[in-house]
Amino acid sequence: MSKATKTKSKGPGKGPSERSRTSRLGLLMPVVVGTAVFAYLAFRGGGLAEDREQRAQDERLTAFFEAERARTETPKASTLSPQARSEARRSAHRVNDTSPPGPPPDEGMVWIPGGTFWMGTDDGQFPDAQPVHLVTVDGFWMDKTEVTNAQFQAFVDATGYVTVAERPIDPADYPGIAPEDLSPGSIVFNPPDHPVRLDDALQWWAWKPGTDWKHPEGPGSGIADRMDHPVIHLAFEDVLAYAEWAGKRLPTEAEWEFAARGGLDRATYTWGDERHPDGQPMVNNWQGQFPVEDTAEDGFAGIAPVAQFPPNGFGLFDMAGNVWEWCADWYRHDYYRTSPERNPTGPDESFDPMEPGVPKRVQRGGSFMCSDLYCVRYRVGTRGKGAIDTGNPHVGFRCVVAASR
Repeated sequence: MSKATKTKSKGPGKGPSERSRTSRLGLLMPVVVGTAVFAYLAFRGGGLAEDREQRAQDERLTAFFEAERARTETPKASTLSPQARSEARRSAHRVNDTSPPGPPPDEGMVWIPGGTFWMGTDDGQFPDAQPVHLVTVDGFWMDKTEVTNAQFQAFVDATGYVTVAERPIDPADYPGIAPEDLSPGSIVFNPPDHPVRLDDALQWWAWKPGTDWKHPEGPGSGIADRMDHPVIHLAFEDVLAYAEWAGKRLPTEAEWEFAARGGLDRATYTWGDERHPDGQPMVNNWQGQFPVEDTAEDGFAGIAPVAQFPPNGFGLFDMAGNVWEWCADWYRHDYYRTSPERNPTGPDESFDPMEPGVPKRVQRGGSFMCSDLYCVRYRVGTRGKGAIDTGNPHVGFRCVVAASR
């Protein structure tokens, strides 16, 4: 089907605000795409440390979260020994009966039983994932893998849907930008050929016209040999449109983290606390000097096909690394202070102090670009975020279905 005959569709949900639309041309405008800038802000000791205002804010947040954790960790925590306090925390963790309520909605889904778990991380690098707090979620069905190119192709074939990255850009939204710079496109990973400072993400991101889910590296690239890869370059409304067509929805952030933990209690990774158990790679992430060379010691340089590593305890693949995954929740850096204890669905609106005017949704799991020397947000308790009107080459999604369906 040619582009001229496709049916233009915006999918469900409201369009982005005028301020948020600038993120779609992140490298042509002063606002850098949310996910890309977030990556370098996560650098351990790099760009974040150089931003004095953000550092001061994080120090204040960390102090608050430490006080909250001391206050809420256990009743009369100050009277308990560290061992007794640890036992009390473990006793609060509970996984429901794992028996599914019936057959799955489709063969690509597994039952996530729900239960009570400790959400977040104690790691001081991640104040937006603190305080660690108890959350209870009901059971639900979840896709075993991220949605693939083949699955998204079936959706497009059935509906004629046109993604955000494929749609014409309205010049009225970008006054002063030359018309030749307003061609539809997306962000691509453009690694330099030499070592660079890690506090300037513009050195490895580039806007490329003609880039979309079918052309992941721009014109001339394709997905014919990648139908089993996660679909990428999708804005938030694109994934909502797919989910509605499939009779599913996006997971909440709490559902996603409970599922990612696979029944484990506060483990560092989705598979446990050991990074390479028995010397076996468990995740597709970055090895080597970022962003110059991924040495592919885990078997893959860049995005891998789905399900190339062992599943977690619930039978889910790639809940760490490969591509980030969209969640339903708006992103707020301080949401864990007030998050409800049962089935939280996120705040009423988005707020990211780094880009206050850009609406963002939560993204979880990290990607192939995560490195223990750069960004370690493939660890299970950490958080990501992304501008809703922007797709990226390292962000995908998976869907869920409520048990009552």
